[in-house]
Amino acid sequence: MRIEERMKELGLPLHELPKMPENFRRVFPFVRVSGNSAWVSGHAATNPDGSMYPKLGKVGTDLTKEEAYEAARLTGLAIIASLKEELGDLDRVKCWVRVFGMVNVAPGFKEMPSVINGFSDLIIEIWGEEAGQHARSAVGMAELPFGIPVEIEAEVELTNQLR
Repeated sequence: MRIEERMKELGLPLHELPKMPENFRRVFPFVRVSGNSAWVSGHAATNPDGSMYPKLGKVGTDLTKEEAYEAARLTGLAIIASLKEELGDLDRVKCWVRVFGMVNVAPGFKEMPSVINGFSDLIIEIWGEEAGQHARSAVGMAELPFGIPVEIEAEVELTNQLR
């Protein structure tokens, strides 16, 4: 329970699983485990109770870069909740391998890496430099589902210990 203890030390709540909008039919898992890897489906920012983060829209008009950074950080907490549900123990995450960050951008907004830093900073803060560092892309999108400002997917390497 090292990771959950670290989150408590940092004052970070373990979020509940993301709650999807009523009209959404999910036909995929939030996390898919195969061998010693787990692939995390695209997630959005959530509140601690799993409800969607209320700030929606395009970064650069509807949200500031700072608000989008916070949305990316909250997206990280949503991903951690899904990993906890699937793996049973967050200490099974040996290291973060790859992150793909998408930002719902207004025309002319070009600071996607600064937004996705909200996620990367959180993961490194919790897992530390060695296990938390990851390869990463941060791209701008014309639209994201439900008008969310940030969507992030990831891949993690797992330890051999089983649930």
